[in-house]
Amino acid sequence: MPLGATIRRLRRTRGLSQEELARAARVTREYVTMIERGARRNPSLAILGRVARALGVPVGELLK
Repeated sequence: MPLGATIRRLRRTRGLSQEELARAARVTREYVTMIERGARRNPSLAILGRVARALGVPVGELLK
C-alpha cells in the first residue's frame, strides 16, 4: 500500500482530521494532504517519525 494511503487509513481509523494529525506531527495540514495524495512521496525520516508518533505506530508500520 502506498505511504499516503497507509497514513490516511491509520488517521481515519483513529478518528483524526488532517488538521489534528498535522498539529500533533508539527507539520501543516497542507503537508498532510500532499503526503496522503502522493504529491509528497519522500518525506524526511524526521517527519515520518513525528507522523508515526502522532498515529501511535512505529515508523515501519507506515512503510508496509
